[in-house]
Amino acid sequence: MLAALITFPLTWGWFTFTSANGSGPGYEMRVWGFEVLGFDALNIVGLLMFHGLDIAAVLVIPGASYFLWRRMRDRGAGTGQRFAYDLVPLIALIVISVTGLLLTFSSVFLHGGGYQFLAILHMVSVVFTLIYIPFGKFFHIVQRPAAVGMQLFKYTGRKDDQVFVCRRCAEPVDTAPYVENLRATMRDLRLGFDAWAEYCPRCKRVLRGSAYLSQVKKGFK
Repeated sequence: MLAALITFPLTWGWFTFTSANGSGPGYEMRVWGFEVLGFDALNIVGLLMFHGLDIAAVLVIPGASYFLWRRMRDRGAGTGQRFAYDLVPLIALIVISVTGLLLTFSSVFLHGGGYQFLAILHMVSVVFTLIYIPFGKFFHIVQRPAAVGMQLFKYTGRKDDQVFVCRRCAEPVDTAPYVENLRATMRDLRLGFDAWAEYCPRCKRVLRGSAYLSQVKKGFK
């Protein structure tokens, strides 16, 4: 939360820092162009202002490490969790925080040594995390090209006459390789209704209605 309160307003230009004069360590904080605070970059206020993200990183590392440790040791949680969805996001947060702290370490103690490489590494870790966030819009960068590949996959299957027909009405559903891959994915996700992929949308509705009627009296009497 602290990192978001600092990063987003800075990125959108809501507040900026300008030099109070041509020389000296004085700075002015401006919100939407209006000066709200003047401070010395070398005092405690300046350190808190310019190292807010470092403070956030110091808070994130032990917190994310603790939850990562809990997830890896809890046998009950381990049976239902997946590495890609449950552990990778925590690891990504730790990597972002560590690389961010290394930037400060480079500028303060190494006089900028290796700063360019660390900056690129930090940016790559941030972008990767944004893209990787499940159900996030950035994932479309990866998903859309994959969707194009899926259309080509279907097109090739149709050319080879590999059309899968509905189990109930024998109407075409989709290409056979696509249906098989869909069923395999549903089984990998432990969804217990992968057989429904073999029916067309109309027959799915009919079968669901029949199953419902088998449990209640017709006409709700």
